[in-house]
Amino acid sequence: MTRDLTVGKPLRNIVIFTIPILIGNIFQQLYSMVDAIIVGQTINNDALAGVGATSAISFLVIGFVQGLTAGFAVKTSQLFGAGDEEGVRRSIASSLLLSVVLTVILTAVSVVTTMPLLDLMNTPDDIIDYSYDYIVTIYWGLGATVFYNLGSSVLRAIGDSRTPLVFLVLAAVLNVGLDFLFIVYFRMGVAGAGWATVLSQAISAIGCFVFLFARFRSYRIGKKHFANPFKFYWQHMAIGLPMALQFSITSIGMMVQQSALNKLGTAAVTAYTAASKIDNLATQSLYALGSTVATYCGQNYGAGKFANIRVGVRWSMIIGVVCALLGLGFVTIGAEPMTRLFSSDVTDEMMDMSKQYLLWQGVFYIALAAIFVYRDALQGIGRSALTMIGGGIELVGRVIASLVFAAQFGFVGICASNPTAWVCVDVFLIISYIVILHRIFAKRRALGLGEGEKMPLSAVYAQSPVPSNASSSDPASDAEKTR
Repeated sequence: MTRDLTVGKPLRNIVIFTIPILIGNIFQQLYSMVDAIIVGQTINNDALAGVGATSAISFLVIGFVQGLTAGFAVKTSQLFGAGDEEGVRRSIASSLLLSVVLTVILTAVSVVTTMPLLDLMNTPDDIIDYSYDYIVTIYWGLGATVFYNLGSSVLRAIGDSRTPLVFLVLAAVLNVGLDFLFIVYFRMGVAGAGWATVLSQAISAIGCFVFLFARFRSYRIGKKHFANPFKFYWQHMAIGLPMALQFSITSIGMMVQQSALNKLGTAAVTAYTAASKIDNLATQSLYALGSTVATYCGQNYGAGKFANIRVGVRWSMIIGVVCALLGLGFVTIGAEPMTRLFSSDVTDEMMDMSKQYLLWQGVFYIALAAIFVYRDALQGIGRSALTMIGGGIELVGRVIASLVFAAQFGFVGICASNPTAWVCVDVFLIISYIVILHRIFAKRRALGLGEGEKMPLSAVYAQSPVPSNASSSDPASDAEKTR
Protein backbone atom coordinates (compact mmCIF):
# COMPACT_ATOMS: atom_id res chain seq x y z
CA MET A 1 0.00 0.00 0.00
CA THR A 2 1.02 3.58 -0.58
CA ARG A 3 1.17 6.13 2.23
CA ASP A 4 0.23 9.76 1.76
CA LEU A 5 2.67 11.60 4.02
CA THR A 6 0.83 14.90 3.55
CA VAL A 7 -2.04 13.91 5.88
CA GLY A 8 -2.03 12.84 9.51
CA LYS A 9 0.41 13.60 12.32
CA PRO A 10 3.98 14.19 11.06
CA LEU A 11 5.62 12.19 13.89
CA ARG A 12 3.44 9.14 13.30
CA ASN A 13 4.01 9.31 9.52
CA ILE A 14 7.76 9.61 9.91
CA VAL A 15 8.11 6.76 12.42
CA ILE A 16 5.84 4.34 10.53
CA PHE A 17 7.53 5.09 7.22
CA THR A 18 11.05 4.85 8.66
CA ILE A 19 10.76 1.47 10.40
CA PRO A 20 10.60 -0.70 7.24
CA ILE A 21 13.44 1.28 5.67
CA LEU A 22 15.51 0.79 8.82
CA ILE A 23 14.91 -2.96 8.90
CA GLY A 24 15.83 -3.16 5.22
CA ASN A 25 19.00 -1.13 5.72
CA ILE A 26 20.04 -3.35 8.63
CA PHE A 27 19.61 -6.45 6.51
CA GLN A 28 21.58 -4.79 3.72
CA GLN A 29 24.42 -4.04 6.11
CA LEU A 30 24.25 -7.52 7.59
CA TYR A 31 24.80 -9.21 4.27
CA SER A 32 27.59 -6.73 3.55
CA MET A 33 29.11 -7.75 6.87
CA VAL A 34 28.65 -11.41 6.00
CA ASP A 35 30.77 -10.84 2.88
CA ALA A 36 33.55 -9.43 5.04
CA ILE A 37 33.20 -12.05 7.80
CA ILE A 38 33.31 -15.01 5.40
CA VAL A 39 36.26 -13.49 3.54
CA GLY A 40 38.17 -12.84 6.78
CA GLN A 41 37.37 -16.21 8.35
CA THR A 42 37.78 -18.46 5.29
CA ILE A 43 40.54 -16.74 3.32
CA ASN A 44 42.83 -14.46 5.39
CA ASN A 45 43.32 -11.00 6.88
CA ASP A 46 44.90 -9.74 3.65
CA ALA A 47 41.73 -10.64 1.74
CA LEU A 48 39.63 -8.83 4.36
CA ALA A 49 41.85 -5.76 4.10
CA GLY A 50 41.66 -5.97 0.31
CA VAL A 51 37.86 -5.88 0.38
CA GLY A 52 37.94 -3.04 2.90
CA ALA A 53 40.39 -1.02 0.83
CA THR A 54 37.77 -0.76 -1.93
CA SER A 55 35.19 1.03 0.21
CA ALA A 56 36.15 4.52 -0.94
CA ILE A 57 36.25 3.85 -4.70
CA SER A 58 33.15 1.68 -4.34
CA PHE A 59 31.27 4.58 -2.78
CA LEU A 60 32.52 6.84 -5.56
CA VAL A 61 30.34 4.88 -7.99
CA ILE A 62 27.69 3.32 -5.74
CA GLY A 63 27.14 6.64 -3.98
CA PHE A 64 26.71 8.32 -7.36
CA VAL A 65 24.08 5.71 -8.25
CA GLN A 66 22.26 6.12 -4.93
CA GLY A 67 22.18 9.88 -5.22
CA LEU A 68 21.05 9.81 -8.84
CA THR A 69 18.20 7.33 -8.34
CA ALA A 70 17.07 9.04 -5.13
CA GLY A 71 17.04 12.34 -7.03
CA PHE A 72 14.88 10.89 -9.80
CA ALA A 73 12.46 9.66 -7.14
CA VAL A 74 12.24 13.12 -5.56
CA LYS A 75 10.56 14.30 -8.75
CA THR A 76 8.26 11.27 -8.55
CA SER A 77 7.34 12.02 -4.93
CA GLN A 78 6.58 15.66 -5.79
CA LEU A 79 4.19 14.59 -8.56
CA PHE A 80 2.63 11.98 -6.25
CA GLY A 81 2.09 14.63 -3.59
CA ALA A 82 0.49 16.88 -6.21
CA GLY A 83 -1.95 14.07 -7.16
CA ASP A 84 -0.67 13.88 -10.75
CA GLU A 85 -0.89 10.15 -11.65
CA GLU A 86 0.03 10.70 -15.29
CA GLY A 87 3.02 12.73 -14.16
CA VAL A 88 4.09 9.88 -11.87
CA ARG A 89 3.94 7.42 -14.79
CA ARG A 90 5.98 9.75 -16.97
CA SER A 91 8.46 10.22 -14.14
CA ILE A 92 8.94 6.46 -13.67
CA ALA A 93 9.46 5.96 -17.41
CA SER A 94 11.94 8.82 -17.60
CA SER A 95 13.86 7.48 -14.61
CA LEU A 96 14.09 4.02 -16.19
CA LEU A 97 15.42 5.31 -19.50
CA LEU A 98 17.94 7.62 -17.88
CA SER A 99 19.10 4.76 -15.63
CA VAL A 100 19.74 2.46 -18.60
CA VAL A 101 21.89 5.05 -20.35
CA LEU A 102 23.81 5.95 -17.22
CA THR A 103 24.38 2.27 -16.29
CA VAL A 104 26.20 1.65 -19.57
CA ILE A 105 28.38 4.74 -19.13
CA LEU A 106 29.16 4.15 -15.45
CA THR A 107 30.02 0.46 -15.96
CA ALA A 108 32.48 1.19 -18.75
CA VAL A 109 34.19 4.05 -16.90
CA SER A 110 34.33 2.21 -13.58
CA VAL A 111 35.87 -1.01 -14.93
CA VAL A 112 38.54 0.86 -16.90
CA THR A 113 39.60 3.12 -14.02
CA THR A 114 39.63 0.55 -11.18
CA MET A 115 43.33 -0.38 -11.16
CA PRO A 116 44.64 3.17 -11.73
CA LEU A 117 42.56 4.38 -8.76
CA LEU A 118 43.79 1.58 -6.51
CA ASP A 119 47.37 2.50 -7.42
CA LEU A 120 46.66 6.18 -6.84
CA MET A 121 45.34 5.40 -3.34
CA ASN A 122 48.58 3.69 -2.29
CA THR A 123 46.87 0.32 -1.88
CA PRO A 124 49.48 -2.05 -0.32
CA ASP A 125 50.99 -4.56 -2.74
CA ASP A 126 49.97 -7.54 -0.60
CA ILE A 127 46.24 -6.72 -0.87
CA ILE A 128 45.81 -4.89 -4.20
CA ASP A 129 44.93 -8.03 -6.18
CA TYR A 130 42.22 -8.87 -3.66
CA SER A 131 40.89 -5.33 -3.94
CA TYR A 132 40.77 -5.42 -7.73
CA ASP A 133 39.10 -8.83 -7.99
CA TYR A 134 36.35 -7.80 -5.58
CA ILE A 135 35.49 -4.32 -6.80
CA VAL A 136 35.70 -5.01 -10.55
CA THR A 137 33.11 -7.76 -10.04
CA ILE A 138 30.80 -5.27 -8.31
CA TYR A 139 31.28 -2.84 -11.19
CA TRP A 140 30.45 -5.41 -13.87
CA GLY A 141 27.16 -5.98 -12.07
CA LEU A 142 26.47 -2.28 -11.57
CA GLY A 143 23.14 -2.52 -13.39
CA ALA A 144 21.76 -4.61 -10.53
CA THR A 145 22.69 -1.89 -8.06
CA VAL A 146 21.22 0.87 -10.22
CA PHE A 147 17.84 -0.75 -10.72
CA TYR A 148 17.49 -2.01 -7.17
CA ASN A 149 18.06 1.51 -5.86
CA LEU A 150 15.73 2.98 -8.46
CA GLY A 151 12.96 0.46 -7.77
CA SER A 152 13.21 0.99 -4.02
CA SER A 153 13.28 4.77 -4.41
CA VAL A 154 10.21 4.83 -6.67
CA LEU A 155 8.22 2.64 -4.27
CA ARG A 156 9.15 4.91 -1.37
CA ALA A 157 8.29 7.98 -3.44
CA ILE A 158 4.68 6.75 -3.73
CA GLY A 159 4.58 5.96 -0.03
CA ASP A 160 5.46 2.24 0.04
CA SER A 161 8.45 1.63 2.30
CA ARG A 162 7.51 -1.97 3.17
CA THR A 163 7.90 -3.74 -0.16
CA PRO A 164 11.61 -2.90 -0.68
CA LEU A 165 12.16 -4.47 2.74
CA VAL A 166 10.60 -7.79 1.67
CA PHE A 167 12.85 -8.16 -1.35
CA LEU A 168 15.89 -6.96 0.55
CA VAL A 169 15.42 -9.60 3.24
CA LEU A 170 15.08 -12.22 0.52
CA ALA A 171 18.24 -10.94 -1.14
CA ALA A 172 20.12 -10.93 2.19
CA VAL A 173 19.34 -14.58 2.80
CA LEU A 174 20.29 -15.44 -0.77
CA ASN A 175 23.54 -13.47 -0.47
CA VAL A 176 24.64 -15.48 2.55
CA GLY A 177 23.97 -18.74 0.74
CA LEU A 178 25.77 -17.58 -2.39
CA ASP A 179 28.75 -16.40 -0.30
CA PHE A 180 29.24 -19.90 1.05
CA LEU A 181 28.62 -21.44 -2.38
CA PHE A 182 31.02 -19.21 -4.32
CA ILE A 183 33.74 -18.68 -1.69
CA VAL A 184 33.81 -21.93 0.26
CA TYR A 185 32.54 -24.53 -2.25
CA PHE A 186 33.67 -23.14 -5.62
CA ARG A 187 36.71 -21.37 -4.10
CA MET A 188 36.17 -18.21 -6.15
CA GLY A 189 37.88 -16.04 -3.51
CA VAL A 190 36.88 -12.42 -3.04
CA ALA A 191 35.35 -12.33 -6.53
CA GLY A 192 32.80 -14.84 -5.22
CA ALA A 193 31.72 -12.35 -2.55
CA GLY A 194 31.27 -9.75 -5.27
CA TRP A 195 29.15 -12.01 -7.45
CA ALA A 196 27.01 -13.01 -4.46
CA THR A 197 26.25 -9.33 -3.85
CA VAL A 198 25.49 -8.63 -7.52
CA LEU A 199 23.11 -11.56 -7.94
CA SER A 200 21.22 -10.85 -4.71
CA GLN A 201 20.75 -7.19 -5.70
CA ALA A 202 19.56 -8.23 -9.18
CA ILE A 203 16.83 -10.35 -7.62
CA SER A 204 15.80 -7.43 -5.40
CA ALA A 205 15.64 -5.12 -8.41
CA ILE A 206 13.45 -7.49 -10.43
CA GLY A 207 11.18 -8.04 -7.44
CA CYS A 208 10.68 -4.31 -6.84
CA PHE A 209 9.62 -3.53 -10.41
CA VAL A 210 7.45 -6.63 -10.85
CA PHE A 211 5.60 -5.73 -7.67
CA LEU A 212 5.35 -2.04 -8.61
CA PHE A 213 3.60 -2.66 -11.90
CA ALA A 214 1.55 -5.64 -10.69
CA ARG A 215 0.30 -4.07 -7.46
CA PHE A 216 -0.09 -0.43 -8.50
CA ARG A 217 -1.81 -0.70 -11.86
CA SER A 218 -2.45 3.03 -12.04
CA TYR A 219 1.31 3.51 -12.38
CA ARG A 220 1.89 1.04 -15.21
CA ILE A 221 3.82 2.60 -18.06
CA GLY A 222 3.74 2.22 -21.84
CA LYS A 223 5.68 3.55 -24.81
CA LYS A 224 3.91 6.91 -24.66
CA HIS A 225 5.25 7.58 -21.18
CA PHE A 226 8.81 7.56 -22.49
CA ALA A 227 7.95 10.16 -25.14
CA ASN A 228 8.58 13.11 -22.88
CA PRO A 229 10.07 16.44 -23.86
CA PHE A 230 13.74 16.96 -23.12
CA LYS A 231 12.78 19.46 -20.44
CA PHE A 232 11.01 16.76 -18.42
CA TYR A 233 14.05 14.49 -18.55
CA TRP A 234 16.23 17.41 -17.60
CA GLN A 235 14.04 18.13 -14.55
CA HIS A 236 14.97 14.66 -13.27
CA MET A 237 18.65 15.19 -14.03
CA ALA A 238 18.53 18.64 -12.44
CA ILE A 239 17.58 17.01 -9.13
CA GLY A 240 19.39 13.69 -9.48
CA LEU A 241 22.74 14.85 -10.82
CA PRO A 242 23.56 17.30 -7.99
CA MET A 243 22.58 14.64 -5.47
CA ALA A 244 24.78 12.10 -7.27
CA LEU A 245 27.69 14.52 -7.44
CA GLN A 246 27.23 15.31 -3.76
CA PHE A 247 27.76 11.63 -2.92
CA SER A 248 30.68 11.36 -5.32
CA ILE A 249 32.29 14.50 -3.95
CA THR A 250 32.01 12.96 -0.50
CA SER A 251 33.64 9.79 -1.80
CA ILE A 252 36.64 11.75 -3.08
CA GLY A 253 37.28 12.81 0.50
CA MET A 254 36.93 9.17 1.54
CA MET A 255 39.50 8.20 -1.11
CA VAL A 256 41.98 10.69 0.30
CA GLN A 257 41.19 9.31 3.74
CA GLN A 258 41.70 5.73 2.50
CA SER A 259 44.97 6.70 0.84
CA ALA A 260 46.27 8.15 4.11
CA LEU A 261 45.07 5.00 5.91
CA ASN A 262 46.79 2.68 3.41
CA LYS A 263 50.13 4.27 4.25
CA LEU A 264 49.72 3.04 7.84
CA GLY A 265 49.90 -0.61 6.76
CA THR A 266 47.72 -3.68 6.37
CA ALA A 267 46.92 -3.98 10.11
CA ALA A 268 45.42 -0.48 10.16
CA VAL A 269 43.42 -1.19 6.99
CA THR A 270 42.11 -4.45 8.44
CA ALA A 271 41.06 -2.80 11.72
CA TYR A 272 39.43 0.06 9.84
CA THR A 273 37.55 -2.39 7.61
CA ALA A 274 36.06 -4.26 10.55
CA ALA A 275 35.27 -1.09 12.52
CA SER A 276 33.66 0.67 9.56
CA LYS A 277 31.30 -2.30 9.01
CA ILE A 278 30.22 -2.06 12.66
CA ASP A 279 29.94 1.73 12.32
CA ASN A 280 27.72 1.38 9.24
CA LEU A 281 25.42 -1.00 11.11
CA ALA A 282 25.15 1.40 14.05
CA THR A 283 24.14 4.33 11.81
CA GLN A 284 21.53 2.63 9.65
CA SER A 285 18.74 4.29 11.61
CA LEU A 286 20.12 7.64 10.44
CA TYR A 287 20.26 6.51 6.81
CA ALA A 288 16.67 5.29 7.08
CA LEU A 289 15.58 8.53 8.68
CA GLY A 290 17.19 10.50 5.86
CA SER A 291 15.30 8.48 3.22
CA THR A 292 12.06 9.17 5.06
CA VAL A 293 12.76 12.89 5.36
CA ALA A 294 13.42 13.18 1.61
CA THR A 295 10.15 11.40 0.72
CA TYR A 296 8.17 13.23 3.41
CA CYS A 297 9.40 16.65 2.33
CA GLY A 298 9.00 15.79 -1.37
CA GLN A 299 5.34 14.78 -0.97
CA ASN A 300 4.48 17.78 1.18
CA TYR A 301 6.37 20.04 -1.19
CA GLY A 302 4.32 18.74 -4.10
CA ALA A 303 1.11 19.20 -2.11
CA GLY A 304 2.08 22.73 -1.11
CA LYS A 305 1.96 21.88 2.63
CA PHE A 306 5.02 23.71 3.89
CA ALA A 307 3.95 23.84 7.53
CA ASN A 308 4.14 20.04 7.57
CA ILE A 309 7.74 20.22 6.37
CA ARG A 310 8.79 22.43 9.27
CA VAL A 311 7.10 20.25 11.89
CA GLY A 312 8.32 17.03 10.29
CA VAL A 313 11.95 18.15 10.14
CA ARG A 314 11.79 19.23 13.78
CA TRP A 315 10.52 15.79 14.86
CA SER A 316 13.04 14.08 12.59
CA MET A 317 15.92 15.83 14.32
CA ILE A 318 14.62 14.72 17.72
CA ILE A 319 14.39 11.14 16.45
CA GLY A 320 17.89 11.53 15.00
CA VAL A 321 19.36 12.51 18.38
CA VAL A 322 17.78 9.45 20.02
CA CYS A 323 19.11 7.18 17.27
CA ALA A 324 22.57 8.74 17.57
CA LEU A 325 22.71 8.03 21.30
CA LEU A 326 21.57 4.45 20.77
CA GLY A 327 24.23 4.07 18.08
CA LEU A 328 26.90 5.32 20.49
CA GLY A 329 25.80 2.73 23.04
CA PHE A 330 25.88 0.01 20.39
CA VAL A 331 29.46 0.67 19.24
CA THR A 332 30.68 1.12 22.81
CA ILE A 333 29.33 -2.24 23.95
CA GLY A 334 29.78 -4.19 20.74
CA ALA A 335 33.20 -3.01 19.58
CA GLU A 336 35.28 -5.93 20.85
CA PRO A 337 32.96 -8.93 20.28
CA MET A 338 31.91 -7.74 16.82
CA THR A 339 35.47 -6.97 15.71
CA ARG A 340 36.45 -10.57 16.51
CA LEU A 341 33.75 -11.79 14.12
CA PHE A 342 35.71 -10.54 11.14
CA SER A 343 38.90 -12.47 11.63
CA SER A 344 40.21 -15.55 13.36
CA ASP A 345 43.49 -13.71 13.98
CA VAL A 346 42.68 -10.38 15.64
CA THR A 347 45.81 -8.87 17.19
CA ASP A 348 45.80 -6.51 20.19
CA GLU A 349 46.90 -3.71 17.86
CA MET A 350 43.95 -4.29 15.51
CA MET A 351 41.50 -4.42 18.43
CA ASP A 352 42.78 -1.17 19.93
CA MET A 353 42.49 0.63 16.59
CA SER A 354 38.99 -0.71 15.97
CA LYS A 355 37.78 0.47 19.41
CA GLN A 356 39.45 3.84 18.89
CA TYR A 357 37.76 4.40 15.54
CA LEU A 358 34.30 3.41 16.80
CA LEU A 359 34.51 5.67 19.85
CA TRP A 360 35.49 8.69 17.74
CA GLN A 361 32.61 8.11 15.33
CA GLY A 362 30.02 7.32 18.00
CA VAL A 363 30.61 10.50 20.00
CA PHE A 364 29.77 12.54 16.89
CA TYR A 365 26.73 10.58 15.68
CA ILE A 366 24.46 13.53 16.55
CA ALA A 367 26.38 15.63 14.02
CA LEU A 368 25.87 12.86 11.45
CA ALA A 369 22.14 12.77 12.29
CA ALA A 370 21.88 16.48 11.52
CA ILE A 371 23.43 15.89 8.09
CA PHE A 372 20.85 13.27 7.16
CA VAL A 373 17.90 15.32 8.40
CA TYR A 374 18.75 18.71 6.91
CA ARG A 375 20.44 17.46 3.74
CA ASP A 376 17.54 15.18 2.84
CA ALA A 377 15.01 17.87 3.71
CA LEU A 378 16.72 20.18 1.22
CA GLN A 379 16.75 17.36 -1.35
CA GLY A 380 13.05 16.72 -0.84
CA ILE A 381 12.15 20.34 -1.59
CA GLY A 382 14.32 20.32 -4.68
CA ARG A 383 17.38 22.21 -3.42
CA SER A 384 19.88 19.64 -4.67
CA ALA A 385 22.38 22.33 -5.60
CA LEU A 386 22.71 23.25 -1.93
CA THR A 387 23.33 19.64 -0.94
CA MET A 388 26.04 19.45 -3.60
CA ILE A 389 27.70 22.52 -2.10
CA GLY A 390 27.40 20.80 1.27
CA GLY A 391 29.15 17.78 -0.23
CA GLY A 392 31.96 20.07 -1.37
CA ILE A 393 32.34 21.45 2.14
CA GLU A 394 32.40 17.90 3.51
CA LEU A 395 35.09 17.03 0.95
CA VAL A 396 37.32 19.92 1.97
CA GLY A 397 36.86 19.15 5.65
CA ARG A 398 37.64 15.44 5.26
CA VAL A 399 40.63 15.99 2.93
CA ILE A 400 42.28 18.58 5.15
CA ALA A 401 41.61 16.55 8.28
CA SER A 402 42.88 13.31 6.70
CA LEU A 403 46.09 14.82 5.38
CA VAL A 404 46.92 17.00 8.38
CA PHE A 405 45.66 14.84 11.23
CA ALA A 406 46.98 11.54 9.82
CA ALA A 407 50.42 13.06 9.32
CA GLN A 408 50.47 14.38 12.90
CA PHE A 409 48.59 11.71 14.85
CA GLY A 410 48.56 8.58 12.66
CA PHE A 411 45.47 6.37 13.04
CA VAL A 412 43.88 8.76 15.56
CA GLY A 413 43.98 11.42 12.85
CA ILE A 414 42.08 9.10 10.51
CA CYS A 415 39.49 8.56 13.24
CA ALA A 416 39.01 12.32 13.66
CA SER A 417 38.62 13.13 9.96
CA ASN A 418 34.97 12.05 9.62
CA PRO A 419 33.71 14.02 12.66
CA THR A 420 35.57 17.09 11.40
CA ALA A 421 33.84 16.83 8.02
CA TRP A 422 30.43 16.27 9.63
CA VAL A 423 30.63 19.36 11.81
CA CYS A 424 31.75 21.52 8.89
CA VAL A 425 28.87 20.52 6.62
CA ASP A 426 26.31 20.75 9.45
CA VAL A 427 26.88 24.47 9.79
CA PHE A 428 26.15 25.06 6.10
CA LEU A 429 23.13 22.74 5.83
CA ILE A 430 21.36 24.00 8.95
CA ILE A 431 21.80 27.66 7.98
CA SER A 432 20.60 26.91 4.42
CA TYR A 433 17.51 25.12 5.67
CA ILE A 434 16.62 27.91 8.13
CA VAL A 435 17.02 30.62 5.48
CA ILE A 436 14.86 28.79 2.90
CA LEU A 437 12.09 27.99 5.38
CA HIS A 438 12.15 31.58 6.62
CA ARG A 439 11.63 32.84 3.08
CA ILE A 440 8.75 30.43 2.50
CA PHE A 441 6.91 31.43 5.66
CA ALA A 442 7.54 35.11 5.04
CA LYS A 443 5.63 34.69 1.79
CA ARG A 444 2.90 32.81 3.64
CA ARG A 445 2.43 35.74 5.97
CA ALA A 446 2.39 38.14 3.01
CA LEU A 447 -0.40 36.07 1.47
CA GLY A 448 -2.36 35.97 4.73
CA LEU A 449 -2.39 32.18 4.88
CA GLY A 450 -3.16 30.42 8.15
CA GLU A 451 -1.22 27.47 9.57
CA GLY A 452 -3.61 24.92 8.13
CA GLU A 453 -3.93 26.38 4.64
CA LYS A 454 -2.07 25.12 1.62
CA MET A 455 0.34 27.45 -0.09
CA PRO A 456 0.52 27.20 -3.91
CA LEU A 457 4.03 26.29 -5.06
CA SER A 458 3.88 29.13 -7.53
CA ALA A 459 3.80 31.47 -4.55
CA VAL A 460 6.97 30.02 -3.14
CA TYR A 461 8.99 31.16 -6.11
CA ALA A 462 6.93 34.16 -7.22
CA GLN A 463 8.65 37.52 -7.38
CA SER A 464 5.52 39.19 -6.05
CA PRO A 465 2.61 37.97 -3.92
CA VAL A 466 -0.07 35.94 -5.70
CA PRO A 467 -3.69 35.41 -4.69
CA SER A 468 -4.28 32.69 -2.11
CA ASN A 469 -6.57 30.86 -4.52
CA ALA A 470 -3.87 30.54 -7.14
CA SER A 471 -3.52 27.02 -8.47
CA SER A 472 -1.32 25.01 -10.74
CA SER A 473 -2.08 21.88 -12.68
CA ASP A 474 1.43 20.63 -12.05
CA PRO A 475 2.87 22.42 -9.03
CA ALA A 476 6.05 20.40 -9.01
CA SER A 477 6.73 21.33 -12.62
CA ASP A 478 5.92 24.98 -11.93
CA ALA A 479 8.48 25.00 -9.20
CA GLU A 480 11.08 23.59 -11.55
CA LYS A 481 10.28 26.18 -14.19
CA THR A 482 10.84 29.11 -11.87
CA ARG A 483 13.75 27.78 -9.84
